Amino acid sequence: MEPSARSPKKMPERLVADAVGRLIELWGFRAVMGRIWATLYLSEDPLTAAELCRRLEISAGAASMALRDLQRWGVVIRRREPGDRKDWFEAETDVWKGISRVYRDRELAEIERALAAFEEAAALFATGARTGTAMERRASRLALERTGRLLELTKVGRGLVRALVERGRFDVGPLRSWVRRAR
Repeated sequence: MEPSARSPKKMPERLVADAVGRLIELWGFRAVMGRIWATLYLSEDPLTAAELCRRLEISAGAASMALRDLQRWGVVIRRREPGDRKDWFEAETDVWKGISRVYRDRELAEIERALAAFEEAAALFATGARTGTAMERRASRLALERTGRLLELTKVGRGLVRALVERGRFDVGPLRSWVRRAR
């Protein structure tokens, strides 16, 4: 079937860029960041911001903001050629490097915050389990037990994410053990 005027033929690079854009949105990033990274990743040569705007049909402002964020995450490198005033951009081609940085800088930080909150809550529930009315003590003991389960699962998750970041793989054994105990 030939493409009609209403549905222009998509270039394969654009299909990849759009797919990466949708995937990266699942992680809470803007789709344009994924589209730019994928375009650079597929390119044999570095590209200028203007060329990225042309290929992806995006504004200069959107490209500038996304390129700045992508550089901050370490997945896009900016280069300048001697005597050339233009900035050239290329993708970090080690995909795992970018993924592990996100897990390390964002997910692990959030897991650590959750652990601190669970530990603080557990200490408060433990105090409540010893004081107050009989009903309050019973409610605190239940909450302490359930918070303990959340704390244990979060520690397992932290270990899995750390192993994934540090070694690029992880053993799901601790997670299976936790699931068996939780049942």
